[in-house]
This record gives sequence, C-alpha cells and structure tokens, in this order.
Amino acid sequence: MNEGYPELSPSPLAPDAERTETGARNVLLAFARAIELREYDQAWTMLGRSAKEKWSKARFNALFDGLSDITVAVPGGRMEGAAGSSYYTSEATITGTDADGRPVRIEGPIVLRRVNDVPGSTVDQRRWHIQSVDLAWTH
Repeated sequence: MNEGYPELSPSPLAPDAERTETGARNVLLAFARAIELREYDQAWTMLGRSAKEKWSKARFNALFDGLSDITVAVPGGRMEGAAGSSYYTSEATITGTDADGRPVRIEGPIVLRRVNDVPGSTVDQRRWHIQSVDLAWTH
C-alpha cells in the first residue's frame, strides 16, 4: 500500500484527444486504478488545488483506511463547458470490505476540469485534473 509502484500517472494522449472526454476519462481511470491498488498518495496527486484544499493527503488516505477488496466504478459522465473551461462529471462508487469483513460503499461525484486553449493559460491548466471529489460512506 502506498509504495509508489506501479507508477500510475495518466498516459500521455495526443493533443486532440486530451481536450475531449477521452482526456478526462484518462485521468479519472488512472485515479480509480490508483485507489483500487491502494496507491492513495498517487491518487491524491491527481487532485487539483481546490480538491487538495478539501482533502489533505492524510484525510484522503483515512477515507480508505482498513479497507480491502476495493473496486472503483466510474461510469460515463457528462461533459460541460463554461467560461473558458471544460468540466467532466462522473458519479463514483467505491466498494470494499472493512476490517470486520462487512461490505462498505463510498459514493459521490468526481468533477474534472481543464482550462480551454485560451490566451495566457499554462500547459498545466490545459491538462485535466480532478477539481472536486465529494465522496461519502453510505454503508
């Protein structure tokens, strides 16, 4: 757990694909895979600044503390554009087993964002990142 291996950063995409839902899902699937492999620190690094303000690394790790047999579902979501940015939202469902062998379910929306190719935007801003994660245990 949290060994930093394998390296789970999203795979590089061609610029045309990066701008689309394909680019957003590329990051989202890497994030889901990192959680399934219990590489929570790597998943946390995929969060954007505003998501990291809500979720400290310790708090993010604690969300999954003691879980085993973790599976993450991130079905197709919806793409939206607003004021120079693109957003992609998917409803995540994370299932697992707690330390006492009981099933656990964590659910909530994950919103990704990228700044469109507008003058003055940086390369980093034009990459998809996780804008917000609103996960909660539902038992």
